[in-house]
Amino acid sequence: MFRSLRRALCAVAAALLLPLGAGAQTAHAAESGAGYWHTGGRQILDAAGQSVRIAGINWFGFETSNNVVHGLWSRDYKSMIDQMRSLGYNTLRIPYSDDILKSGAVTDSIDFSGGKNADLQGLNPLGVLDKIVAYAGQDGLKVILDRHRPDAGGQSALWYTAAVPESTWIANLKSLAARYKGNPTVVGIDLHNEPHDPACWGCGDTSRDWRLAAQRAGNAVLSVNPDLLIFVEGVQTYNGVSGWWGGNLMGVAQYPVQLDVANRVVYSAHDYATSVAQQSWFSDPSFPDNMPGIWDKYWGYIFKQNIAPVWVGEFGTTLTSTVDQKWLAALVSYLRPTSTYGADSFHWTFWSWNPNSGDTGGILKDDWQTVDTVKDGYLASVKAPGFPAGGGDPGDPGGGTAACTAAYTVSSDWGGGFNAEVKVTNSGTTALKSWKVTWAWPGAQKITSMWNASYTQSGSTVSAVNASHNGALAPGGTASFGFGGAPGGAGVPAVSCTAT
Repeated sequence: MFRSLRRALCAVAAALLLPLGAGAQTAHAAESGAGYWHTGGRQILDAAGQSVRIAGINWFGFETSNNVVHGLWSRDYKSMIDQMRSLGYNTLRIPYSDDILKSGAVTDSIDFSGGKNADLQGLNPLGVLDKIVAYAGQDGLKVILDRHRPDAGGQSALWYTAAVPESTWIANLKSLAARYKGNPTVVGIDLHNEPHDPACWGCGDTSRDWRLAAQRAGNAVLSVNPDLLIFVEGVQTYNGVSGWWGGNLMGVAQYPVQLDVANRVVYSAHDYATSVAQQSWFSDPSFPDNMPGIWDKYWGYIFKQNIAPVWVGEFGTTLTSTVDQKWLAALVSYLRPTSTYGADSFHWTFWSWNPNSGDTGGILKDDWQTVDTVKDGYLASVKAPGFPAGGGDPGDPGGGTAACTAAYTVSSDWGGGFNAEVKVTNSGTTALKSWKVTWAWPGAQKITSMWNASYTQSGSTVSAVNASHNGALAPGGTASFGFGGAPGGAGVPAVSCTAT
């Protein structure tokens, strides 16, 4: 996403609802996802042929002048990756600019005090990226590298600029592909972020045709690492119909991306709400019921017609307006709940982990610690199981004691009702598979809704158990769930945690 220059022109035509194609499938076991991935129709499959679902988060900063993910001025990188996993995100999209590959590139704004980020000292940007990839893999997260910008100065409409020609773009893509060859934590590369006007799709002008450029770059990547997935975003305008930057994949129907290695293309759309920019569909009298037809037209048809997998690489909002809240609820529903469809679903990485995204905010609040449980809660139904840890699970030394603690915090209380959050911590010496938190209120309080956990209530006693995506915790790892209740005035009851 580009923060300040985003402009989107809309010319929305009537959209036809397309058939779903292949039937729903149930989710595979949590151990699916091992090895490198490939595609089969509209699904992404692991090395054993099991379907997987990307349900991840964007962590940006390598594309800025800091040359490193943001937030390391506040926290240790491992603690943030642990927190991502505990919240149920299984994939990390990492934007970068070509500046990080320059000789002499250095990182900026990493705090090493108190032992934080100790193993990053003295490393250049690529060295830090290596550490993040390695730890993400140990934690069971996959990584998608996103060539976000040609340089830290800003987003470019085309994949090249006068200062960063196509030859440099391709050479750097090949360099990264070779760097992580043999490391299936890095499952693919997003070739260029948000191509937009004058970029075209299928026009045949090699200086502007993004589809042809994606084929050239994709084949170059696969020539050095044929196991990678190639993620190809859309453009802005196709046949006079415009939409979000990178979000228009209408041209795929007539002009699909064709690579030398079969079953490697994943199409990627971006979609946003009014906190980023206004679009005509937000003011349609039928909103939000009109949105599935909009998504079908721009990119959803690719999945529904079984052409290829579709990954919504960016979507986000501040959630400030009612329109944005309705948009996010509608989009999450469109992406297909994991409990119903398993990995036969759209893939996604939310924008963003960072709170310092000016027009969307993030999953973390401004302190870089606290989770926005409302925003995170919208995503609960489309989260998915994690993947096998690479090189062994660092959080499971074996033979230890399973134990957990829970901390209950009231985030708001307006008398008639309240919201609260419970943070679960693995306080033992061995990894947990699941946990249960129990408490009793002093009055007649009742749960009205809960996210990132499920519950039972008998009288004043509540028992909450982990969701499928956040039960596994390494020693010291945390998971959070939130809920609403009524009436207010319950205060903070004593809580107990049981681990297995």
